[in-house]
Amino acid sequence: MAEYLAWLAPIAAVIGLVVAAYLAFWVLKQDAGNDRMKHLSGLIQKGGRAFLLAEYRALIIFALIVAVVLGVAITPLTAAAFLTGGILSVVAGYIGMYVATRANARTTQAATTGIAAALRVAYRSGITMGLVVASLGLMGLSLWAIFFLIFAQHPEPEIVDGFVMGASSIALFARVGGGIYTKAADVGADLVGKVEAGIPEDDPRNPGVIADNVGDNVGDVAGMGADLYESYAGAILAPMVLAVAMGINGILHGSDAVVSLVLPLVLAAGGIIASIIGLFAVNTNDSSKIHKALNRGTNLTSVLVFVLIAGMCFFWQSVSDAGLPALWFFLSAAAGLAAGLAIGKITEYYTSYHHKPVKKIADASESGSATNISEGLSTGMLSTVMPALVLVAAVVIAYLAGTQVGGPELGVYGIGLAALGMLTTTATTVGVDAYGPVADNAGGIAEMAGLPPEIRERTDQLDSVGNTTAAVAKGFAVSSAALTALALFVAFKVNLEAHIELNITLDNPFVIIGVIIGAMMPFFFGAMTMGAVSRAANAMIIEIRRQFREIKGLLAGEPGVEPDTEACVRISTKAALREMMLPGILAVLIPPVLGLIDVNILAGFLIGVLACGFLMSVYMANAGGAWDNAKKFIETGAHGGKGSEAHKAAVVGDTVGDPFKDTSGPSINILIKVVTVVSLVFVPFFIAQDGGLLHNIF
Repeated sequence: MAEYLAWLAPIAAVIGLVVAAYLAFWVLKQDAGNDRMKHLSGLIQKGGRAFLLAEYRALIIFALIVAVVLGVAITPLTAAAFLTGGILSVVAGYIGMYVATRANARTTQAATTGIAAALRVAYRSGITMGLVVASLGLMGLSLWAIFFLIFAQHPEPEIVDGFVMGASSIALFARVGGGIYTKAADVGADLVGKVEAGIPEDDPRNPGVIADNVGDNVGDVAGMGADLYESYAGAILAPMVLAVAMGINGILHGSDAVVSLVLPLVLAAGGIIASIIGLFAVNTNDSSKIHKALNRGTNLTSVLVFVLIAGMCFFWQSVSDAGLPALWFFLSAAAGLAAGLAIGKITEYYTSYHHKPVKKIADASESGSATNISEGLSTGMLSTVMPALVLVAAVVIAYLAGTQVGGPELGVYGIGLAALGMLTTTATTVGVDAYGPVADNAGGIAEMAGLPPEIRERTDQLDSVGNTTAAVAKGFAVSSAALTALALFVAFKVNLEAHIELNITLDNPFVIIGVIIGAMMPFFFGAMTMGAVSRAANAMIIEIRRQFREIKGLLAGEPGVEPDTEACVRISTKAALREMMLPGILAVLIPPVLGLIDVNILAGFLIGVLACGFLMSVYMANAGGAWDNAKKFIETGAHGGKGSEAHKAAVVGDTVGDPFKDTSGPSINILIKVVTVVSLVFVPFFIAQDGGLLHNIF
């Protein structure tokens, strides 16, 4: 009867969607402020909607082509699952951005009454996104898994794999496209406005400000939501695919085989309920305790998940046919959750201006842009050390704990549970991340609407915390990506080995070739996305300079003179749509091409992408976050404050870090999972091709 526990997943997903709907309606009922604030918010809504619809139109062609290939090469149901995963990702992103672009002015207006009211509006809009992401991801995946894995007479994991491939593919485009959009606008608006013209951030005279605010939503709300949506789905899938393999290979029998399949769904369901409870803990009237309030919600959610994991492991042990000491799995899942929290704290240390690394970057700004950038690069590189060691510790603990249950196969299953343990709090993680762009937009609206300075100060306090929470969310995403990709890689290997002899050893030159190509991919991917931002930002800078030069009275702030904000929105939109296609297509295309040559090359490729991509993503995300908060630290009055030479240097560093943390770093994180899950989906095709054209040479 344990299999019926799987229905808890779609039930919890429905509860999550109901609560998300309640929160969304609550946010939308709040006061949106005066007519000027409503007008500015409307411009942001219009730009965000236009970009997402244009992006989705471009992705329809890609999705249909891939679906046809999957239908022919694998099965039509795999193609249907692929489309389902992609469609739900699109729906989650659109809903989240719809609420966020309407919460911005409402947060600004709430800030007129105090920090507590502003925090409540911004956080509830963010947690709406979090619950929608987690609930739709769990709903879609659980239903495919229930019918094709748990209650199926002959499990068909390749079908469920297709769901995660759809989620991952769309997430990659959303992250790359949204990242290019937001950073082109951000870099252009900052360099011309703050550095060249010497006007404040979000000044209404700056033509790039609306595009910048739109970018916060399409990149950091819709893009980040899609990122964690696919991370979440992949983390649930990884242990389930391994459980199917262990059932087929006779490693687990009876109730043990059933519970190993059901456990990931139940833990994910419990994570949604825990996140709903945790949101009520986020509240404060003290502006200095905003971060503590957000941490309180995350910590409460994590404690509830720990209790759930322990309860499920006790349940497994009580129904085990083989008398498995399943309590060891508690240690596996708990190791992942603890590692996620630890990496979050490490990320916070390297990216918050309350700590030494960011203050050192601010100190270096006294000497100019070059020393600011050098110190930021050093900080980003150094910030990879502790997350790597924590991740290694989590893998070792999860693996050894799993082997105590029943051998190396269950050790790898333990690694899969660790990835899921890290992401059971996805709804909360997305919530505290999506809250940041809302607070950022609220500050921009306060500036552009000419509200009193104390209102902008309150929104800036929310925004500065949001920069750190965003960095923490990126830490969660990339760490879970590494664990999930490792578990999915093992599933890829196990499924192939059942039909084809593999030689994934260092004395096979094909494996070394694959590792080198895989390690090269994050650099190539980073180069493409950074270059895309540079080209788009250059066009944005030229346009903003043109308007300052040609629109008489604009820079002087003469009454009735308005910038052409739509021109800047069009530049970001066209650049993002043009530049996002090649990286996304390559990520999906390269794995089957390498597998068609030799699956040993593909295996080495996956190892190289995982190892190099994890470190590159952490490095870029943390360096960018540190540069951003070094600038904000100076803006609090340190080193001469706004307008000082140190501030100008910090702005330059921030503009270098912007595509690091919001475009290239996050897209590399998704690349790790895309190439792995695509490889897993195409396993039946590789088997049909007998391992590739050059297989069995070595």
